[in-house]
Parts: sequence; C-alpha cells; structure tokens
Amino acid sequence: MQVALIFVTLIVLVVELFAVTSAVCPRMISRSEWGARAPRDPRDTTALSRPVGKVFIHHTDGGSCTSIRTCSARMRSIQDYHMDDPDRRYNDIGYSFLVGGDGNVYVGRGWRNVGAHTYGYNEYYGIAFIGEFTNVLPNDDAIAAAKQLIACGQPRNISPQYTLHGHRDAGCTTCPGDRLYNLIKRWRRYDGEVPKKCPPSR
Repeated sequence: MQVALIFVTLIVLVVELFAVTSAVCPRMISRSEWGARAPRDPRDTTALSRPVGKVFIHHTDGGSCTSIRTCSARMRSIQDYHMDDPDRRYNDIGYSFLVGGDGNVYVGRGWRNVGAHTYGYNEYYGIAFIGEFTNVLPNDDAIAAAKQLIACGQPRNISPQYTLHGHRDAGCTTCPGDRLYNLIKRWRRYDGEVPKKCPPSR
C-alpha cells in the first residue's frame, strides 16, 4: 500500500513537471519595443535569487489599453511616474511584468532583477494588469496571458510550488482592485494573506 502511494505521488509530480516545462509562453514585448528608459543607475540593480516562491498580482490604476501602440504609451507613462514622482524616485519601472488588454506581456524588470512593486516582498515577482479593476475585470486575452506567463516561468524562474497573492494580501492597499482580486482568489495556487508590511507614511 505504501509503495503504491509513493508511486502515485511520483506520477503526479512528473505530470506537473511536464505541464510547467511544456507551457506555451505569451508574446513578450521587450523594453526596447515599448520604448523603455534606461534605469536611473544601472549599478543599482539587484539580481533575484531564482526560482522565486511567490507571485503578486497588481493593477496599475489609470487607463487600460488594447494595442501595442496604446499599451507601449501606458508603459512609458507608468515608468515615468515610478522614476520621476518625488515620493517614489524608483530606479526603474517597479513591476516585473505588465499585462496589456491586447493580450501581450510587457517586460518591466523582467525575470532577473528585484523590482519595486510589493513593499517587503520585492524579492518575488510582481505582475501588473494595465488598468483599473475595481469594478471591471481584465479581458480574457489579458487573463490568459498572465496565466501563461506564470506557467512559462516555471521551473527556472518560478518554483512549481509557488504561492499566488494579490498586492493587498501583503500591504495596506486595495490593489489589484476588487473584481480582479476576487478572480485571482479562484486561481490555482492562490494562498491568501502573508504578513503585511506597509510602507512608512509620506
């Protein structure tokens, strides 16, 4: 009986490993394609320890987009805000990746670099849907792209045993919006709240 249980467990692990290693990746729009600025100080870039064990879902607030042209413009606007706002002054756009309503994934800090997206948890990945999702959901193309990105990142960048969280699960915020948050709670590997770490009041 014990041998049979071990055998079944091994089969399940092999199937899961095959599923993540054979995942189809979404279309990725590179930094050069969307017109990213260089980081303020390229020396102030910290490498992630991979694979990471957590993924945080965000929304960017503000307008959404439905084409490479409009999503690229939103990317440049978000990067400018992150880098130039006096209360932020980030070295670069904060998110690891952003997902547009066109169904494409836009590279922010990418797989390799620590971001500035979830206070106290920046050593993990932050994936942001472009737009505001308190009362509406991202479209099906964007949702599919985000799920593909997470699958594509395994096992090299994201641990197959990762846990999924909304930004509000880790901090004092309503991000990623009520509708999107209620949706991701039904996604595979959603794991609820982690110890909340709120940034100091400005």
